[in-house]
Amino acid sequence: MTRNFRSELVGSFSEGSNGNPTVAMIEAAFAHHNLDWRYINCEVTPANLADAVKGARAMGWRGFNCSIPHKVAVIEHLDGLGESAEIMGAVNCAVNRDGKFIGENTDGKGFLKSLMEVVDPRGKSVVMFGAGGAARAIGVELALAGARALTVVNRSALRGEPLVRLLNERTATPATLVQWPREFAIPEGTDIVVNATSIGLANGNQPLDIDAATLKPGMVVADVIVDPPDTRFLRDARTRGCTVIDGLGMLINQGVIGVKYWTGIDADPAVMRKKLEEIFSA
Repeated sequence: MTRNFRSELVGSFSEGSNGNPTVAMIEAAFAHHNLDWRYINCEVTPANLADAVKGARAMGWRGFNCSIPHKVAVIEHLDGLGESAEIMGAVNCAVNRDGKFIGENTDGKGFLKSLMEVVDPRGKSVVMFGAGGAARAIGVELALAGARALTVVNRSALRGEPLVRLLNERTATPATLVQWPREFAIPEGTDIVVNATSIGLANGNQPLDIDAATLKPGMVVADVIVDPPDTRFLRDARTRGCTVIDGLGMLINQGVIGVKYWTGIDADPAVMRKKLEEIFSA
């Protein structure tokens, strides 16, 4: 019997990697499924990104995640892009397919998978706060999934306009931009409300600047914030009878999709959620 002492390698390239909990949930999944794989959290500066990708190739890595600030810059070092990554022009997951690194974006896919456990966005009207990287990924996936209409609400029209233009030019879902006034009122007929901003990060009591009275029973309200997962926005929505989805679902499903891309295994999301809940409750 031949023994194998070499683990398969994946990991993450980012700045601020010390605060990235992805490694904990991915390695919990590897252990649960008895996979001899390792996830290595790497601190990589923009100046060293090209060398990091070359190193991953040289060492036979099966793939890697890319986080801030590399999601766009990494594209020139890859061999191709998946559909949604090509549309949004950003990659957070590279997959080694027959020796070629193909860029995917699991940010939006993770959100969509979490949302689909509650409601199918096809034919639904969506209001989304924010126009940054998370909003771009979520907006593209919602549009590709058949959302009826998408309203992007953002403080800066300069940042919001490119996202709305992208959605209108590259997808079949009509998108409109609303410059965020004080206490934004959720329009009647809205089915899904998404906070894709950083509001609430590390401060679960920070309110989203909306008229909470316009959150109605029957709406599905989602937040991308994971720390803390139970934000003021979600608490307000829950109080008003909305169905809520926390940011852990998006993060966990990103991981589930990444593990599937790399290993072909359907990772158990409950194992990954348990690990993250242990971390955030400590």
